[in-house]
Amino acid sequence: MGYQDREPIEAQISELKPRMKSVNISFKVIEKGEVREVASRADGEQHRVCDTIVGDNTGLVTVPLWDTSIDEVEVEKTYRLENGYTTLFQGHLRLNIGRYGTLKEAETAIEEVNSEVDMSEQEHERRPRYGGGGRGYGRGGGGGGYGRDRGYGGRDRRRSGGYRDRSDGY
Repeated sequence: MGYQDREPIEAQISELKPRMKSVNISFKVIEKGEVREVASRADGEQHRVCDTIVGDNTGLVTVPLWDTSIDEVEVEKTYRLENGYTTLFQGHLRLNIGRYGTLKEAETAIEEVNSEVDMSEQEHERRPRYGGGGRGYGRGGGGGGYGRDRGYGGRDRRRSGGYRDRSDGY
């Protein structure tokens, strides 16, 4: 089953969790940050990126905009993202458009935005990049994870989606 074959998830911002795929979501652009130049790890090319704060009536999240999309997206407008995904950047949640996602102006504008809940503010535990790619649940199975304040490699968190064992009420 390929990346594009996944059943899409209709979500609101407060429902976003790390490592979600095929997310369909509407949001209003609140603020565009500074545009910065970065070199691509894939090809060494220079790209422009701009962290953009977006929101709906459940909360806020940061969306990195790349290259031409920086100029196409306007503050105060409402957009519909189809087939987006979430990642962690330096431990903070990001909603991404990505290669397979589409961003269009929404038919219905979002008027009220809940700025009290910022989904990108909370720091999430980052799982190590090495290991068995998420296989081998149990005591550190699937590669490493011991030490670095991760207990058993965070395996239980992966299965539960990361919300059961936190004490902050999310």
